[in-house]
Amino acid sequence: MSSLLPGFPEGRIDFVGQQRVDRISRVWLISTTVISFIVGFALQSLQITFGIFSASTLLLALAVVPPWPLFNRHPTQWLPIRPSPPKKD
Repeated sequence: MSSLLPGFPEGRIDFVGQQRVDRISRVWLISTTVISFIVGFALQSLQITFGIFSASTLLLALAVVPPWPLFNRHPTQWLPIRPSPPKKD
């Protein structure tokens, strides 16, 4: 199946990869929120607070948005298609 935009990969990841991305995102966002708040509070600067948080969010997006092979190690094995039973008239 091709992607909607030519030249871009389709971006499929498996269910285990989705769980891994979710866990990475939660831990990353919570920890960088705490770190940026502490640094911004210590330096009394909202600009530094939002700068650290924005940069870390951009890094997170670069780490989890592309369909890296790390997130597709457990492909889903679908059941084969069964033929439908003949219709009785």
